[in-house]
Amino acid sequence: MKLSSIRIITADIKRLVNFYEQVTGISFTWYTEDFAELRNAHSTLAIGSTRTLALFGGEKVAAAATNRSVIIEFLVDDVDAAYQRVRDIATEIVQEPTTMPWGNRSLLFRDTDGNLVNYFTPATAAAKDRNETGI
Repeated sequence: MKLSSIRIITADIKRLVNFYEQVTGISFTWYTEDFAELRNAHSTLAIGSTRTLALFGGEKVAAAATNRSVIIEFLVDDVDAAYQRVRDIATEIVQEPTTMPWGNRSLLFRDTDGNLVNYFTPATAAAKDRNETGI
């Protein structure tokens, strides 16, 4: 089994896609006016409008802008440089760049729907090794 993607459901897809394009510097591919993806060799971040919920059983399946348990994480080359780029774009900076006990330097902020986003860079030898081996 292979994790394919993470999908965010939003009431304002254009705003959220624009936010992620700004903070990542990567353009999304739009498949319909209700669905877009940011793809790379390792992962996919999909964004769907609330109208797509009808395809999955209706609005009772998911609710936009209500996530309080998932953090969307991006491996970046330099968290401190990313912070300089993101700090004026993010809705809220939750935690400025900080080295975590497990060895990653981490920046935590919120997107326009209030979802938590973590930019991280392995900072210790153990974290770098873990990132390279995938463990």
